[in-house]
Amino acid sequence: MANNVFDLAELRKLIDEQAAVPPRPPEETPVDREALTFPPVTLAGDAELARAVPQVPLVADAIRLAGWTGTRPVTAEGMLTPADAEAAAAELGIDPARLRLVWIVAVNTGLLQILGGRASRGPLPQRLTVEATLEFWDGVVMDVLDRADEGLTGSTVIDDHLAEMLATIYSVRSGVAVANLARGILQSHEVACGPGRPGTRRLAADLPGELLEALSLLAYCGVVEQTAAGRAALTPLGVWAIRRDLLREGHDAPTTAEVEVFADLTAAELVDALVGGSATQSAVAGWLERRPPEEAARELIAIAAESGAGHRGAVGAVLEELGPEAEAALREALDLPLMRRYAASWLHIRDLDAPPLSPEDHTWIAVDSLAALMRLSGHAAERLDTPEPAEDLVRLIAEMPSAGHPDTVAVLDMLARAHADETVVKAARKAAMKARSFAH
Repeated sequence: MANNVFDLAELRKLIDEQAAVPPRPPEETPVDREALTFPPVTLAGDAELARAVPQVPLVADAIRLAGWTGTRPVTAEGMLTPADAEAAAAELGIDPARLRLVWIVAVNTGLLQILGGRASRGPLPQRLTVEATLEFWDGVVMDVLDRADEGLTGSTVIDDHLAEMLATIYSVRSGVAVANLARGILQSHEVACGPGRPGTRRLAADLPGELLEALSLLAYCGVVEQTAAGRAALTPLGVWAIRRDLLREGHDAPTTAEVEVFADLTAAELVDALVGGSATQSAVAGWLERRPPEEAARELIAIAAESGAGHRGAVGAVLEELGPEAEAALREALDLPLMRRYAASWLHIRDLDAPPLSPEDHTWIAVDSLAALMRLSGHAAERLDTPEPAEDLVRLIAEMPSAGHPDTVAVLDMLARAHADETVVKAARKAAMKARSFAH
């Protein structure tokens, strides 16, 4: 999925529309635009999933094709000869347009092996364990997704956005209307390629039909199915495999069981778990569901007001999930020196009355956010890339020494040591010297 464009704002908007939940507040400065948090899912049992793998049409055809092939010569590219491909499609009843995919899956999963210009049955045992069957299934789906670069679905636009389409369907367990999927793909395509390009009107007209063809192929592959309401949803095997792929790409895609263990923690325990890395942002929703918003906000604010940047950063991420119901607690936080800026920002984002923030306040928040990043588990970065353009970051660095933040020198030293842009590194070294002189 790494080569596909994830439009986070559009993806979340579509998820919220389908799930009928209140929209999230806009994000001011996401640390990583491609690192997404997905709703927890309940997986079917491993044994049940393993029993379903041989029933997937693509897998069944790959097994039959391997048996039909026996031992025979292949082309220089490792494919069936045209005559054999025609014979296989006719004798096995496999759609000729899908035969290439079936062959690639059979070879890549070990059902067939190619040596010395000849294909023969692979060395796989007759009966696989549950674990081995699921690993085999994982390889099948990886093969399918990897074909997007070569024209998997017949639609260049859908292939370009296949990853985000599957991620959207994964996020909405009740399924997504095909019209909404088409709209989301079209919007993502316009973001990636620029609006107003020639052919956009034709694409909008053709995309629904192309999407139905693509979903039919994904159903053949065992990944997607149609719900009783006519929506596109992932199969149980699809949920299992797409979650695996999301985790490989570094996204937060928990199971329901993984999230539930955090639901009954105290606020302090949750924040410690977030800072220490044993809990991810996905644990937050379940924790908040069991508490009145105002009460949860007060508990979190009390921790942040007496803690360092790492805990403030974790608390800030949790507070962002709360809506106006927590307003009273955030208004009280305006009187707390270490939380007033965050409280004012929280209120502003939700269009609630709040005191203005000065440029120095914004700089202070930026320093605090970087200090939090520096302290969070796994982020003692050897190489740091921030989302801001280098020239904007250089201007911000120049303002940091006068921000009055206790971690200014540490943050500037981190930027000087770990940032990838030499211009930023030089600016950070200079500003760190200035900040040390201010401290003295």
